[in-house]
Amino acid sequence: MPFSDANLRLARDIIARYPQKKSAMLPLLHLAQDQDGWLTPAAMEEVARLLDLTPAQVLGTASFYTIFKREPVGKLVVSVCTNVSCLVNGGPDLLTGLRHRYAADGDVLVEEVECIAHCDHAPAYQVNYEFHGPSTADEASDLVERYKSGRFTARTLSGTPVAAVAWHASGEPGPDGGEPS
Repeated sequence: MPFSDANLRLARDIIARYPQKKSAMLPLLHLAQDQDGWLTPAAMEEVARLLDLTPAQVLGTASFYTIFKREPVGKLVVSVCTNVSCLVNGGPDLLTGLRHRYAADGDVLVEEVECIAHCDHAPAYQVNYEFHGPSTADEASDLVERYKSGRFTARTLSGTPVAAVAWHASGEPGPDGGEPS
């Protein structure tokens, strides 16, 4: 779907920040994905129109970055790193366990990704682009279930605001010493 009126105003404000319109493409793609949960063909066409580009140019950029989803996805995107640090610390097992657990769950997309720059917490993963780890598949599944139930909240791809808090899958206390959120 095209931008909402509010997002169209925001898109125009974003474009005005750049000396060349096309430099605003990534922020506009993020805005479109936050609005709809994925990059719809209509949204990519609108981004092209706003930036005086062709839809093919926008699609070329959107298809290059794995963070942009060009098909509807579930409410949660679980991105598991399998690059070197995560590879040697159990990333493939984490990925396999999560894929098995959520294979039939349309609300959860489990994807393999390259390095997410969270190597000191290997095996690392993200839930809707928020960092977590290290975790076993069971600990990560517990965290995903907490997201699904609303007991652990963060942002969703559609931009639904939910309070972001950091929580280690081991259940360690939060920063205030209390219960993990």
